[in-house]
Amino acid sequence: MIVVGSGVAGLSAVITALLAPGDEPIVLLTKQRLEDSATDRAQGGIAVALGADDSAAEHAADTLAVGCGVSSRRMVELITAEGPAAVLRLVAAGCVFDRDEAGGLARGLEAAHRRPRILHAGGDATGHEIERALLAALDRLRDADGRGRVTVFTDAALIRVCTRDGRAAGVDARVAGLVRHFDDTRIVLATGGAGQLYPVTSNPVVSTGDGIAAAWRAGAAVADLEFVQFHPTVLAVGARTLVSEAVRGAGAVLRDADGHRFMPQRDARAELAPRDVVAHACAEVIATQDGQPVLLDTTTIDTDGQPRAQWLAQRFPTISAACTAAGLDWSREPVPVSPAAHYLMGGIVTDDWGCTSVPGLYAAGECARTGLHGANRLASNSLLEGLVMGARVAEAPDEPAHLESGTPVSLAQPQPGPFSRSELQRALWQGAGPIRDQAGLEQLADTLAAAPVDVDDTMDARALEDRSLALVGRLVVTAAIARTESRGAHRRTDFPETDPAQAHSRVFTKASGI
Repeated sequence: MIVVGSGVAGLSAVITALLAPGDEPIVLLTKQRLEDSATDRAQGGIAVALGADDSAAEHAADTLAVGCGVSSRRMVELITAEGPAAVLRLVAAGCVFDRDEAGGLARGLEAAHRRPRILHAGGDATGHEIERALLAALDRLRDADGRGRVTVFTDAALIRVCTRDGRAAGVDARVAGLVRHFDDTRIVLATGGAGQLYPVTSNPVVSTGDGIAAAWRAGAAVADLEFVQFHPTVLAVGARTLVSEAVRGAGAVLRDADGHRFMPQRDARAELAPRDVVAHACAEVIATQDGQPVLLDTTTIDTDGQPRAQWLAQRFPTISAACTAAGLDWSREPVPVSPAAHYLMGGIVTDDWGCTSVPGLYAAGECARTGLHGANRLASNSLLEGLVMGARVAEAPDEPAHLESGTPVSLAQPQPGPFSRSELQRALWQGAGPIRDQAGLEQLADTLAAAPVDVDDTMDARALEDRSLALVGRLVVTAAIARTESRGAHRRTDFPETDPAQAHSRVFTKASGI
């Protein structure tokens, strides 16, 4: 088995395969260091129904409500039901979550959850702790294995998924500067999302859509790529650090440049409305105040008598440090925030075992479209999906179950010209950012026609990433043009209403060409 990616999904796949009977060799490829993943940067936590006052059914209901009619009920119920056992296995493997005063697992509240069910670690460093625990577990298993079943390659940039007679047959990758071919009939893509499509993102620099692009070139179907989640609150100064939704869950509020709180007038749930609602409200307010960011005010948080600065530093140490580095004291005054690209709900179409439409090719984590998230991801469901589906994909059957049939799409061959990554990012933000319309999308499609998307063995990692971004960007635009309504994270000013007839995913497959 070859696994590409070392976040929660990829590491869960490798660990599960190592624990299974047999002696199947495993190759793990990762583009930079093992810990360079979106998982490692995740702040808020992992959503799971472990409390006595909670249930998987309630977690599923919240997930379906936020998905805006496009989620797969089967996948939602499966992942929320398997989540508790998966998280308890993670705890048993050494992951240290924060505890409450009684010694139980501390549970936080985030937007659109009816119950506090967000487990967190290190206050706002949950992903880092999960990544650490999984890497430590992998090291222990490799040491105990004694057979050398796992070979790890860092600095390994994916070039392509190879196929033979319609089946996955291996991958080509540039490893430490040299092109290498890896043969195998089980390929797992766990390469994360594509936040680098946009100039401002909470994602790491490695999130360039490589797995989605490689799967498309290999003939796999994709879906829901129009649904790009923009996190409402990223610091608008300094290192553009994400300010976790858990801050609003604790009681912080959003204000416009004049200090007026604007969310209660837009949604009854105010700052705890789903992310798409809050992100688009922030984007609209920013547009009315000449691009000035909105303000996040923590002085409304009840700290139970503890000094505010101390409380914030203990509960949100990463964010507190980022504010200090930017010259801000968020315990005393509101801090400037704005939306940023955060998560891609769509991706490679899979069944409930992670099988794609190409036999032998599997996908898990953010690069996959399981149907869990629908049109809008419920906060903190991403780590749960990666944990559950990473384990399932390692136990998957050889052949996929029935997958939705796709609409064949032939992307025109581009007319290559000078085109930089920064140009692509600016164009995507203007044409396919939080607010969209037909004219902007069509202009974006014309602009992206100049961006080359083919790959070859002479390209370095940066060039390969640029080709992945250009291809995934074109697929995002194709999907956004086709969805003539506003639903979840996809908002169009020319089609502001939600169309009940479009309460379904659009699946695309490669007809010919790129």
